[in-house]
Amino acid sequence: MQGHLPIQKCIAGGSVQDLSDMELLAVLLGTGTRTVDVLELASCMVKQLGGLKGIYGSGLREMAQKHGVGIRKAIRIHAAFELGKRLLSAQNSSPVIESPERVWKLLQPEMAALKREEFRVFILNNKNSILKKSTVSVGTVSEALVHPREIFREAIREAGASIIVAHNHPSGVLVPSREDISTTRRIKEAGVIIGIELLDHVIIGQSSYLSMKEAGYL
Repeated sequence: MQGHLPIQKCIAGGSVQDLSDMELLAVLLGTGTRTVDVLELASCMVKQLGGLKGIYGSGLREMAQKHGVGIRKAIRIHAAFELGKRLLSAQNSSPVIESPERVWKLLQPEMAALKREEFRVFILNNKNSILKKSTVSVGTVSEALVHPREIFREAIREAGASIIVAHNHPSGVLVPSREDISTTRRIKEAGVIIGIELLDHVIIGQSSYLSMKEAGYL
């Protein structure tokens, strides 16, 4: 059976890129358990957790205990995902935000798989270069609790010219809620008073986004 293991395939001349999700996971696991070999264990995890997205969203100790992989293997798997996330962030490291798609590309690696809503703020200078990115709040599954004072506090400190705010929808549905709309309007009105313009509010999804400005809500 050793000859069929993914590491052996690559040693024999195969490409890592050609390995399936299950085989890549098997490489990270290294070994199986007392009752199942590493490929069976990897296949079971992929099926039970719902593919790579489910594995990524699984808690460290949840993975270690429920699937019999142990804490060391669970850490190894999470470390691999973290490396991938950092690579995507590095590729999207341009300091200038020129479109809502750019906001999505910057935030999708870190936000798309979150189970709770989180609210991010990009503070920009007068050339739309990022001065700072901050997390304003972590809400529940259904709502993110934010207030204009929390959003503009950092923007004032950084002498920002404008801001773009964004939050994720764990449900994957990109239609803004009534709270999303009212919160956006409050932030916009506060920005007018303070003199720091709200350029957009972007809702982040796994495979797409919604710009509240482009959709006519702002």
